[in-house]
Amino acid sequence: MCPFSLQPVLENDAIRLLPLQPSDFDALYSVAADPKIWEQHPNQDRWQRSVFTTFFAGAMQSEGAFKVVDKATGATLGSTRLYDYNPQDNSILIGYTFYGTGSWGKGINRAAKALLLDYVFQFVETVRFHIGAGNVRSQIAIQRLGAIKVAEQEVTYYGELPKLNFVYELTKQTWAAHAK
Repeated sequence: MCPFSLQPVLENDAIRLLPLQPSDFDALYSVAADPKIWEQHPNQDRWQRSVFTTFFAGAMQSEGAFKVVDKATGATLGSTRLYDYNPQDNSILIGYTFYGTGSWGKGINRAAKALLLDYVFQFVETVRFHIGAGNVRSQIAIQRLGAIKVAEQEVTYYGELPKLNFVYELTKQTWAAHAK
């Protein structure tokens, strides 16, 4: 087994998850500049360049952020992140995920989450997800993967005010049964 990394290169037939680089800002912002993407997210102003710049800085600082790329076209589809790896608790979080509206309903989110989950479950027993309390779309999507709501928590995003999030949890055993 390879050593654990917060930013491995992961891919399937349709998408590639690549470690986010500073040079990815323009391509990712061109996706993020659509206000519709952020309607249910905790910070609904992330479509604004100055707000997205702070979000991107946090992603770079995390050293766990990915650019999600369409393998066929090379187009940037969105971003996701691994964070808060806790070896004592044998857990990690996946979040900060967004995709352009052109990727909605096409299985991109599920494919990216499956890549991440298959990878991290080689190293941890539990994955948690912070999802904005008003982000019903993401709550439904994560429940479809087998995750269950276990808590509510104020989360302070990099450079932003705290926002209420729901904490969802998925165990290795549940994922193995659900992913079949």
